Amino acid sequence: MREFLKLRRVVMILIAAGFVAWCAYSLQWDWLANPKYQWMMLRGLWQTIWMLVVTMVIGFALAIPIGFAQAAGPRWLAWPARVFCSVIRGTPLLMQIWLLYYGIGSLFPSIPWIRDSAMWPILRQAWPYAVLALSLSVAGYEGEVLRGAFKSVAHGQLEAARAMGMPRFTIFRRIWLPQAIQRVLPTIGGETILQLKATPLISTITIMEIYDVAGRVRRDTLVIYEPLLLLALTYMIITGVIVLLFKWFESRFPSKVA
Repeated sequence: MREFLKLRRVVMILIAAGFVAWCAYSLQWDWLANPKYQWMMLRGLWQTIWMLVVTMVIGFALAIPIGFAQAAGPRWLAWPARVFCSVIRGTPLLMQIWLLYYGIGSLFPSIPWIRDSAMWPILRQAWPYAVLALSLSVAGYEGEVLRGAFKSVAHGQLEAARAMGMPRFTIFRRIWLPQAIQRVLPTIGGETILQLKATPLISTITIMEIYDVAGRVRRDTLVIYEPLLLLALTYMIITGVIVLLFKWFESRFPSKVA
């Protein structure tokens, strides 16, 4: 069996190497030498990465209180959190982006105090609405995941901490939250990869990210497959980095949680 696995691995590597060699010598890559496209690709890659990082951080920060409100909060907090998660998970992300950008964003110019404020140069751009939409999407999905994670923490630990006189916030910070995060780390890694694949949707509101760059190259040069293959390779590399990063995060947590 081990020999078979080794042989299969060698065959897969040879096939991949043959495919890469065929792409390198048979397809047209001369457009990569154009400084215009080089700058566009770097800008699009940066736009994709910073949008991914910022929205995941903001979204997860919002997901913690949303999940906790559903798991242990009073009813007047739990029900709005549940409605929020249901709406976010039940509607397409593209529709949410369009509602924020073409809906709310189109109302701001008609409000004088917003149009005359210092925030107007920012609100008239597309990226705040993209950040808001993607962050709320993460918050909705991860809030529901964290709800289950908070409920899965053994109540005996919480009761023991209360019996020792530990303050509520300390219990949450030292016992409840770390164990919940440890349980959802694999899910967060998967959600981060899905968020990466969702970033092309922001190109529909005039933001130039890496997917939009590939489309522009195809329209300008009439080269179809090469930009898409390079785009696929880029996404695979970023995905590999995300997987390795979350494996490192998981190794920093205890392997067993009571």
